Amino acid sequence: MNINRTIILASQSPRRRELLTQAGFTYEVRPSGIGEVITKVNPWEVVMELSQQKAEDIYKNQLSRSQAILVIGADTVVAYGKRILGKPHSEKEAYEMLHMLQGNTHQVYTGVTMVWNESDGMNSHTFYEKTEVTIYPMTDTEIHAYIASGDCMDKAGSYGIQTHFGVYIQGIQGDYNNVVGLPIARLYQEMKQQGLLRKA
Repeated sequence: MNINRTIILASQSPRRRELLTQAGFTYEVRPSGIGEVITKVNPWEVVMELSQQKAEDIYKNQLSRSQAILVIGADTVVAYGKRILGKPHSEKEAYEMLHMLQGNTHQVYTGVTMVWNESDGMNSHTFYEKTEVTIYPMTDTEIHAYIASGDCMDKAGSYGIQTHFGVYIQGIQGDYNNVVGLPIARLYQEMKQQGLLRKA
């Protein structure tokens, strides 16, 4: 990748790491341990707020800025109606989420924040991506079988589109990778617009 900065991913998500690797980025992983503080209501504002907190935590508190760096923070939520669905805390909560989502269309929002250093100090840019996802109707047996696989417990909305849950995805409108956890193409375009990529 044509960039002369050290890229830091402020996330331990294996899906985000895989997407960055597939896109040809070389990067380091330094997940933020900051406690999430949500002051917003709308899901697109929430993910931008949280991604900014993560990226700025790593930039301000955990890095030496003697080198050119770019910190990338990201946060993904699933939203149905006005309800934001994060990662389930129990199998019961996972069932409630999946039962609500099956047979319906919901939204996936990922907020991304880039923080980088210049001679004049810290610079940052935050954006979000939205994807519509429609899930086929599911029986209780199908829902419980998916929950029993354990795949749902570390994923927003209690499902992973890139896993065997894919057989229940009727369609998507927007960026598939955004649902996985990082809108990698949009990130690349935003990096170009901010002058963070060397000209070929």
